[in-house]
Formats: sequence, C-alpha cells, structure tokens
Amino acid sequence: MTNTSIPFHHVRRVAVLGSGVMGSRIACHLAQTGSEVLLMDLPSEKGPRNAIAAGHLKSALKSNPSPIYSKRFTDRITTGNFDDDLVKVADCDWIIEVIVERLDIKQQLFERVEKVRKPGTLVTSNTSGIPIAQLNEGRSADFQKHFCGTHFFNPPRYLPLLEIIPGPNTAPEVIDFFTAFGERVLGKQVVLCKDTPAFIANRVGVFAIQALFHAVEEMGLSVEAVDKLTGPAMGRPKSATFRTCDVVGLDTLIHVANGVADNCPDDERRSAFAIPSYVQHLVDSGSLGAKSGAGFYKKIKNDQGKSEILVLDLKTLEYRKQVKPKYATLEAAKQVDALPARTKVLFEGQDEAGTFYRRIFADVFAYVSNRVPEIADEPYRIDDALRAGFGWELGAFESWDAVGFEAGMAAIQERGLTVAPWILEMQATGHTTFYRNRDGVRECWNPASKSYGPLPGQEGRIALGWLPESATVWSNSGSTIQDLGDGILNIAFHTKMNSIGSEILEGLNKAVDLAENDSKWRGLVVSNEGGQFSAGANIGMIFMLAVEQEWDDLDYAVRVFQNTMMRMRYSGIPVVAAPHQMALGGGCELCLHSDKVIAHAETYMGLVEFGIGVIPAGGGTKEFVLRLNDEMHDGDMRINRLRDRFLTIGQAKVSTSAYEAFEHGYLREGIDEVVVNRRDQLARAKRAALDLAEAGYTQPIERKNITVSGQEGLGIVYAGAHTMMSGNYMSEHDQLISEKLGYVMCGGDLSERQTVSESYLLDLERKAFVELCMQRKTLERMQSLIQKGKILRN
Repeated sequence: MTNTSIPFHHVRRVAVLGSGVMGSRIACHLAQTGSEVLLMDLPSEKGPRNAIAAGHLKSALKSNPSPIYSKRFTDRITTGNFDDDLVKVADCDWIIEVIVERLDIKQQLFERVEKVRKPGTLVTSNTSGIPIAQLNEGRSADFQKHFCGTHFFNPPRYLPLLEIIPGPNTAPEVIDFFTAFGERVLGKQVVLCKDTPAFIANRVGVFAIQALFHAVEEMGLSVEAVDKLTGPAMGRPKSATFRTCDVVGLDTLIHVANGVADNCPDDERRSAFAIPSYVQHLVDSGSLGAKSGAGFYKKIKNDQGKSEILVLDLKTLEYRKQVKPKYATLEAAKQVDALPARTKVLFEGQDEAGTFYRRIFADVFAYVSNRVPEIADEPYRIDDALRAGFGWELGAFESWDAVGFEAGMAAIQERGLTVAPWILEMQATGHTTFYRNRDGVRECWNPASKSYGPLPGQEGRIALGWLPESATVWSNSGSTIQDLGDGILNIAFHTKMNSIGSEILEGLNKAVDLAENDSKWRGLVVSNEGGQFSAGANIGMIFMLAVEQEWDDLDYAVRVFQNTMMRMRYSGIPVVAAPHQMALGGGCELCLHSDKVIAHAETYMGLVEFGIGVIPAGGGTKEFVLRLNDEMHDGDMRINRLRDRFLTIGQAKVSTSAYEAFEHGYLREGIDEVVVNRRDQLARAKRAALDLAEAGYTQPIERKNITVSGQEGLGIVYAGAHTMMSGNYMSEHDQLISEKLGYVMCGGDLSERQTVSESYLLDLERKAFVELCMQRKTLERMQSLIQKGKILRN
C-alpha cells in the first residue's frame, strides 16, 4: 500500500452534497465507517428547509437491503440544505459532490463550495463519467490540487469498488491518501483510473452487456436462457444479465452506452454500444425495469391471484410465461466446483451454450486487450474493477487464463477480432498467462516493462490462494489445513456452501491434533475463500438418518459435532474464526465456540435450526445459556434476558451485518472484532491468534457453574408458547419446538435455580434434537426445504 502524507484522522467530518439514491447511501457508508456526516441537498419549498435531504435519508434507511450495518450509526448523520448550511463545509475535512450528472450544474455548485471551503480541504466528485478535467475548470490552484474523482458503485455498502480518478493538477499525496483511506477505512477495492469516458468498470462492463445484447439478438436466444447462462454458473451475480439491467434501470445503462459511443469515436467496437431494437422498444414504452414495474421481466397476478413473473419475448416483444432452459454444457459445468475449471468447461461446450460462451468471452478478451493502456496501464486494474463493481468472480484477464491463452486467441480470431500489440509481444516472450503466483506473491504481466510484477496491496495481507503448495499441511475432500507462517495454521472448508459434514469435522479435529502435538504450532484460524463461511451442518445427512430411523447413529452424529465444537473451545491453542457472508447454524456454532471472532462486516450470522423443525444442537443452545449466565442479571432482569435469548433462537434471527450480530448476542463486545475490508480479514485473524498465544494462552477448563432457571423459566416459556398457539400465531409443531428449546435453556424440569455443567446442557440439547427429528412434521419440513433447494442435500 502506498504511504500517504495525509493521516487518516484528517478525515473526521464529511460533507455529502446531494442526497439522492447515491448520496444518501454514500453518507450511510461513511457514517458506518467512522465519519461524522453532513448530508445536504436543495432547500425544500414546502415544510422544513432540510426536508429533501431528511426525506431521502429516511427512504434510504427503509430500503432493503439496508444501506447501513446498524441503525445506531445514523446518529452520525445530520441533514442540511445548500442555502442555509453550505457554509458548514468550512468545518469539514472532505467534501464529496453527488448531484445530477450535468457538467454545468456541478460546476455551479463547485463555484459556491470554493467560496466557503478552507484551503487544503479535500473535494471530490462521484461522477460516473464526466471528465475530471472539465469539472474543476475555473477553480483555484488549491482547489484543483485537492480535487479528484471518487466514484462509488451502487449500492456503496455492498459493491466494494471505489474508482479514484486524478485530475490534471491533483496532488499525488491526495491520490495516495484516498487509495489508502478507501482500502483501510472504507473497506473498498480501490482502482486508480485514467480520466477517460466511463472510467474503467462501466467502460468494460457496459461493453460486455451491449455486446451480449447483440449476440442474443443474432443467436435468437431467450431472456431466461441468457440469465441462466450468465449467472452463478460463470461466476456472475444471481441477477445475471437481464435481471441486473432491470434492477439498474435501462435508462441508466443507455446513458452510459451513449456516453461511450459519443465520446469514444476511435473505439474499435463503437458499434457495439448502439442500442438494439428490443432494448429501444422497452425504453420507448417506458418499461425501464424495476423502477417502472416492467422491463425484461414483469410481475403480474395470474388468474389464481398468485404473483407470477413473465418474461419479454425478444421476437414478439410481448410478455409470456418463462420456459426453463436446459443445456448439456451447463449440466457438465455443475459437476465442477472450482470456477476457473468450470469456466473452461463452459468455454469448450459443444452445444449452443458453448457457442454463446465462446462468443461473449472472445468479445470481452479482445476488448480489454485494446483498453490497455488507454484506460489502464496494467491488466489487473481492469479485472479489479470488474470484480468489485460488477460482481464478476473472475475478471476478464483471469477468465482468459482459465480457458487458456491459445484457446482464447482462437475464439477471438474466429470472431474476426484483433488483439492489442502487447498481447502478441507477451506471447512472443513465451509467456501465456496474465497472472502467476510466485513464492506466495501474486503477480501480473506489465505490458510496459514486458515482465511480471507483484500486485499492489499485498503487503500485510494474506490470501489462501497466494500460498505455495508447500504450505498445505493436510487435506481431505472437504477441508485443507495450511501453514500461514509464524506458527499459525488455517483450516479452510470447500464443500458445497461449506456445509459442515464428516470431512470438515475430521479436518477441524486434525488441525487441533497437529497443533497440540507439535510445539511449533501456536494457534488456529478458521477461514476460507468460498462464497460463504458456512451455511451450516449437512442437513441432508440428518434427514436420511431420521427417515431411516437410525436414532443411535443420529445421536452419535450430533455428539461428534458437539464434541468437535467443544474441542474448538477447550483445545490447548487459541482458535480464531474469521466468518464472512453466511455463518448459519453449525457455522454460527463454530464461531460461538472460538476464542475470538474476526468477522467481516458483511457477515450474516444466525442459529436458524428452528426453521427446519429442530433446535441448535452443536452447542449453540448451550452457548446461549452460558452467555446468559455470564451477563449476571438477577430476578426479573434474568428472565427478561432469557426471553431475549430464547426469541433469538426461536425466531431464527439472522444478523444483517457483523455489527448486528453483536446486538443478537452472536458476537461478544470487547472480545470479537469486525473488519470492513475482506482482504484484511485473514491477516487480522492470524494476528489475533498470535496475540492470544503470546499473551500466554492456557487451555480453558469446561464450565460447571452455569446457573439455569428451571421451572421458573419453564413456566413462562410454556405459557407463552401455549398463548401463541391458541391465538393461531404458531402451529402445534412450533409449540412443541418452542417447549423443547425452553426445556434446554431452562436446564430441564428443575424445582429451583441450579448450577449445571456444559456437558449437562449438551446432553439436553442433543436429546431434544433427536426427539424432534422423530416428529413427522419435522421430516416433512426438512424434505420440503431440501426439494426447494433451501437447504443442502446429502
């Protein structure tokens, strides 16, 4: 990471000028990452003067998904208006403009800002494509020195891309500061761009969409077929292509496409930015996507009164029922988990799908080759922008590496396209990959130096994929143990959705065995680079044992899970969990039993077993009772906290962020931590394990002093469940689950409060789990969820 002469604490107060969809959400992200924010817009002509900014903020906070980690961060945001409050930017350290995309209006606002800002104050624009050089025309030397583009992508909380675009007179230390601040504080993937039309992500991403539009038209493919082909199968978002366009809005897409066509007359694929007739039809009819109620998809009420989503027929331009597409290439790809290998399978397909993939990949490969050095000097910047801004799991050049250099070249030639000279120069040197790993360092080809160079931002960071093969200590089909250096091991899962089955349990126990039996190992980190930390235990296996009424085997399977979780808690080494995205059920229980959790901000954690008809039995219920005990409440307060803990499990609450996980009791204040940038997480987790080891970590002793409420709590639980069932708020089966959960959390049918051990509570929760699995309603619920794909098959 480049050092900066501007300290991070310089930015404490930020003025966000413009409170629309982007402005209000940028304000939320700045607030949740530590800044005090002044959000301004035009003064309201009716009602309170700040009504516009306040209204937009209120609307943003009601939106789903939420733009903010926790509502408590909204206390850091105040609202104002340009007429009454613009003078307050004099007290701000950073001023970011997020108003309408019109050069004249932006310039007028900057003229007003310059009259009140203090010299040295950072000023940026969130423009998505207006040249930075034009935006600061007529401004003072100090203004221009401290001015650049900071282009966030919507929604700012969830899309990590932050494009930094220097102006002609921007001071280097300003760029260095925003690069470092964006990465370390805002948690962004920062990409340094040249001041070219649409910058990097939109220039290439919108080209990819436009080229695909034309391919679809020429090949006669359907909307639903393309979305099936261009979604998760190729490492793209579930919304794929046409659903994404509906969400973003066709007017926005066309605005960018027309901007590139108008401002890039020498672009060799300029014709691809022409709007296809079927897209123009939608625009002309006002069908712009989700915002207008219809686009490529349209939601209606059918004759039975049920909601149904129709799709646009690209030939008739009428809406019709969807037809489920099937392709042999997709079926073959389903068998391959690793995305690079799966991409190669897609590319080599021999059906219509394979032809489609070769065409769209060839279009993108050729295009990105010709954008270097026009929009970026190095290939990795384009890949970084596409991954972070468009949700591609593999960037364009990474995808080319996956299918093979020669295969990519052949597809390009078949399309009649040409590549940039630097591609041929690289090939002439004998190098046919854009990336390589060397001694644990990720490198990318640099066309200027005609050699490989390390990717920036690796210093102080660890990625499992960068580690050499020699770092692998042990592996099985579901987990891999690697040496992170300094005596710290990492165990990574790689099952489907990282569900926890026998392979992962074996791996967790093996990792502790290794560490406890060899003094060179000092700690263990549990992290992985999959899409999810863990979606929970393998419910498919549980279902099969229950269906076959193998109750002893089921009891044993649950016992093994419990014992493994307890081993995480009571091993001779510190165990640090580093969850991201989904940490549900058993994945949550693993975190609950770790010595420390370093959670990514986007961690969705919860004990969700109630939803499948059982209770948490991997120690989750026990752990909530233990934590309730440690909160040291007496009398009614203890009962109130018992109710809160009970409802968290009973309502299967899942946190919408790591910060909310503290509020639900899954994470512990003063112990567990949150990291905003996912790429910093593993290094932070390793450091936490080292800190625990260096502080003189000693093996804990199983707790035997847990106070439970017995019949006092049971009476309240049973009465509440009966009332809910009588009022038709829950079924008889849900009442049974509630009573079983309450029985465990109260320590059983004890006549008075008593102290019990963890083992005692584990026995109770395991018994309740198995008994619930004996219920027909539980099996029906499991089967239904498995059939719907909501939980995993065995």
